Amino acid sequence: MQTLKYKELLVRIQQLDPVEQFRLLEELAALVRSRTASRSRRSILELQGLGKKIWQGLDAQEFIDRERASWDG
Repeated sequence: MQTLKYKELLVRIQQLDPVEQFRLLEELAALVRSRTASRSRRSILELQGLGKKIWQGLDAQEFIDRERASWDG
């Protein structure tokens, strides 16, 4: 079976009556929910340590002082 392109699908969906369109919407929503629910949740803690090399050797307070000074122009 040949894969239908998005526009072709849209034309066919527009030919459905509203009840069938709502049914299709509900089934698509359930499909998307099941696909996304099966993905593992991510944790903000996974970002820990990223960019560490960029800050290596910099004094944090000096950096903050320079940034604040730049606000005044």
